[in-house]
Amino acid sequence: MEYTALQVVWFVLIAILWIGYFVLEGFDFGVGILLRVIGRTTAERRAVIHTIGPVWDGNEVWLITAGGATFAAFPQWYATLFSGFYLALFAILLALIVRGVSFEFWGKHDTQRWRDGWEWCMALGSGAAAILWGVAWANIVHGVPIDAKHEYVGNFADLLHPYALLGGLVTLALFVSHGAIFLTLRTTGVLQERAGRVARRAAPAAALVTIAFLAWTVVNEADRTGVEWLFVVLAAITAGLLALAPGLVAAGRTGRAFAVSALAIAMLFVALFVDLFPHTMVSSISPRFDMTLAASSSSHYTLTVMTVVAVILIPIVLLYQGWTYWVFRKRLSAEDFAPTRNPIDAVRGGPATEG
Repeated sequence: MEYTALQVVWFVLIAILWIGYFVLEGFDFGVGILLRVIGRTTAERRAVIHTIGPVWDGNEVWLITAGGATFAAFPQWYATLFSGFYLALFAILLALIVRGVSFEFWGKHDTQRWRDGWEWCMALGSGAAAILWGVAWANIVHGVPIDAKHEYVGNFADLLHPYALLGGLVTLALFVSHGAIFLTLRTTGVLQERAGRVARRAAPAAALVTIAFLAWTVVNEADRTGVEWLFVVLAAITAGLLALAPGLVAAGRTGRAFAVSALAIAMLFVALFVDLFPHTMVSSISPRFDMTLAASSSSHYTLTVMTVVAVILIPIVLLYQGWTYWVFRKRLSAEDFAPTRNPIDAVRGGPATEG
């Protein structure tokens, strides 16, 4: 159970990267899932897509960086996780690829059949990724079959137990609610009204399933090693935030609702990482086979070099991404993407109408 300060620093940094990914990509997934629910016409769906079009690929950088940081800072964790979860991670990768391709190909052809197909790809890819990420992290916290050599000895079916499936339902519900609230901030008119209706229904459902998941996690921990007070406090804060979100949505305070939704997702994963610490992987076979920070870590020199690089580059990346969100902050409506009647309409920048 011994660990160094740098090992803790990099465990925290990796946690921050994953949390940033789920908060930012969470509303991306939600918007993708809700594309055909919120958008009813081609112009409306184009507007919905453009709310995340300039930022979705930038949000994926958090995932790539989290994976790279895990590989460099904790190679044993990376090796066990990516080999044991190979099929699950391949399924996630496939969902992300299908989703990413749909963004690029949706507007390449004008036929309704073509666009319907890519819209379904976007919705299904976003939904599958949202569920699978929840299943994966529920397994990491709950424990998987790892032997004394820190090798995964289970199969794909071992990852699909009830607790893990509830974890998948939690991330799906949270991301749908998060995406709907995000659309209330980025759209106007009928799109904003529809997004508000979805958010008012999705937020209570997300709160219920997440609270149930956290309660189950507390029970699991009590049976295994005893409950940590900090995890209980964080779980209670998460539950409180989720209980607050539906009221804010119903009151039309969408800005505060989005902040609360983002904070709730962040606090959920903070609680899970606190529950995991000081382990990197938990063995369901025996606590003696759990992987610790010290057993998973790179050398002290490697962590020192990584820390220097991170201190220099992370602020630059954060500033750039923040600037991107500021540039593309304008609200969108279906009228912004309807065919223009003549060149004068386009020059004036007024409401575009079909001729």
